Amino acid sequence: DGFIEAIGPADAIQKQFSEATFEEIIDCSGKCILPGLVDAHTHPVWAGERVHEFAMKLAGATYMDIHQAGGGINFTVERTRQASEEELFCSLQQRLQCMLRAGTTLVECKSGYGLALSDELKMLRVIERARRELPVGISATYCGAHSVPRGKTALEAADDIINNHLPKLKELGRNGEMHVDNIDVFCEEGVFDLDSTRRILQSGKEMGLQINFHGDELHPMKAAELGAELGARAVSHLEEVSDKGIAAMATAGCSAVLLPTTAYMLRLKQPRARKMLDEGVIVALGSDFNPNAYCFSMPMVMHLACVNMRMSMPEALAAATINAAYALGKSHTHGSLEVGKQGDFIIINASRWEHLIYQFGGHHELIEYVIIKGKVIYKK
Repeated sequence: DGFIEAIGPADAIQKQFSEATFEEIIDCSGKCILPGLVDAHTHPVWAGERVHEFAMKLAGATYMDIHQAGGGINFTVERTRQASEEELFCSLQQRLQCMLRAGTTLVECKSGYGLALSDELKMLRVIERARRELPVGISATYCGAHSVPRGKTALEAADDIINNHLPKLKELGRNGEMHVDNIDVFCEEGVFDLDSTRRILQSGKEMGLQINFHGDELHPMKAAELGAELGARAVSHLEEVSDKGIAAMATAGCSAVLLPTTAYMLRLKQPRARKMLDEGVIVALGSDFNPNAYCFSMPMVMHLACVNMRMSMPEALAAATINAAYALGKSHTHGSLEVGKQGDFIIINASRWEHLIYQFGGHHELIEYVIIKGKVIYKK
């Protein structure tokens, strides 16, 4: 039924299953079997790529410079609102396929480029359709508080989300039309302040959503402290997290989803992964796939985490599997090879698993099979 039945040395397994017949037997001699990778933070539903902004960033423009000039999230919001549901689904399907070929078997998918209720629902319907029709595992996140819509204050936007968006999501969830797992807010100077963030997250929590939000990215906002106080599952980014925030997250069992691609592309200072790990924070990794950080590959994310954030290879692998599953509330079913867990794994053509991290950008050649729920989904 798609779950792992047994794990052990070859001879023990051969004895246990000597009578069994199998549809397919894969010879893994000289190869490695690893848990399917888990991408704990992505924005994969949007229209309007921002390749032109990459040149601006290279020339020295900051993220907020571009945002305030009407680019960034605002540019993608305009294009996403104009796109049909079918167009958005087709591009999402292609992106998830790319992630799958890079070894990702469970991915967190956010809305957040609609902002208006009708457009956010359009994005969430696309994510819901992918969840039902595609093999890759999906954790759906409502991120209506990704940016303050034009013509509204942050306070008005927060009120609209609490009074209109969330009740609608609750109703659609009750009817079985849509399943949303997490609630996210971009807690940042000039976006949603700490008070608005608290109100939105608290309302989401009351309707049963897991708190999993953007915090302490460009400015120290005390978002980590807020996450710990609200019992958040995860806080993402944390480039500017305080020492107090790190300690609070460790105590609360609130995971840190670190995004080495973002710090790399925006030339920000790297999140303090070493300090978090040393203090007992559960560190997870995500690709932050979006028009600002166009990366499908968790092996490349792990490589960047090791080189730029000084994580060890075993720490990076744990962060991209079991800890990322924890950040999504799925570590009881995903993220490691254990009896009873879902049969999600990858087979790489190398005698040591470290090659997956060591070969920067080499995952296309390395990953031979991607298996989800015990079925071969991708074969090189």
